[in-house]
Amino acid sequence: MSIIIDVGGLGPADIAAGPSALSELMASLHILAEPEHHPEAADWTARAAAVDPVLRDELAVFAPLWARFRCRLFYPRTLPVAAGLPEELAAIEDLPRTEFLGLVAPGVLGATSRPAPAAHELRPGTEAAEEYVRQCRRRSHSRGDLAAELVADPAAFRARLLAVLRAADSAFFADDWHTLRPALDEHTREVRRRLARARPPVDVLTELLPTASRVGPGARIRLDKLQIDEVVVGRRPLVLVPSVRVWPHLVVKDEDPSCVVVQYAVRAAAPSGPGQLSLRALHDRLTALASPGRMELCRHLLGEPITTSELATRLGSTEPQVSRTLRQLREAGLVRSTRDGKLVRHRLATDVVRALGDDVLATVMR
Repeated sequence: MSIIIDVGGLGPADIAAGPSALSELMASLHILAEPEHHPEAADWTARAAAVDPVLRDELAVFAPLWARFRCRLFYPRTLPVAAGLPEELAAIEDLPRTEFLGLVAPGVLGATSRPAPAAHELRPGTEAAEEYVRQCRRRSHSRGDLAAELVADPAAFRARLLAVLRAADSAFFADDWHTLRPALDEHTREVRRRLARARPPVDVLTELLPTASRVGPGARIRLDKLQIDEVVVGRRPLVLVPSVRVWPHLVVKDEDPSCVVVQYAVRAAAPSGPGQLSLRALHDRLTALASPGRMELCRHLLGEPITTSELATRLGSTEPQVSRTLRQLREAGLVRSTRDGKLVRHRLATDVVRALGDDVLATVMR
């Protein structure tokens, strides 16, 4: 599983680098939404989570936008990258309705296997809009409710979202960003120095991006990711967004014609202390994770709880095959299954994987 980025034809002038407060806020909100996936940020999470209960509830409502898929709205679309969060939020406020819908609707759905309808089709009462809400609701009730709100009144949805982001900035992010920004600025200056030395961009990117490796004789880079995709940058700018809170993820956004964005971590988190585990349990868990097929399934189980049928659709497999794999992972203690009415949903036991080591958890999460 990997993403190939083809940067053939790009010169140093075609690559922009710079921290984005909005993208960093999105990465921070992702941690708050999935704290068990980010043990390295436990201290920060505890401080940031101690916010007003009303804000906490509002953040939960919009959490699908910064879950595993990561909404394109939160990444740069114009160059140079805006100076700060107020400017980035003002740009969202000024987006035409159709552009806003086009950026947000896929994020609410949160699945590349089922593309969201075109923005002009998302009008109340249309079959496309109703089917879109049904698709979101099949993924989760929270996504369905958010989709219904978006379709019913995009302007009110946008105003509510911006209010939540500004409240989060006031509550915890502004102070955090003040602390993080200097290191990200220094890293950006180093990236620009490397590009200014007239080295091939493919070499600079291979050095900078976690899990990156050269592919073949051309200017192609392989990134270890859940998706299987090839991104041809072509004539678009490539925007590098260094981040602290995004670790251990690496995010590639190719949906918008304005530019290709890569958000990557500039430092690793400190590892946690070792836990105690029986030799047999350790053997069973490592053996389960040693299979590429089971590892792929584990990656899908990192986000929202998923049904067997949804997993089969994502993996292009049959439900009996997926059930057998789930049983193996469950017997090793790596998967937990819970009943939700007539459905049984499965989720990775991240605390169990974490006990194997931060590197193992980070590998599953990439």
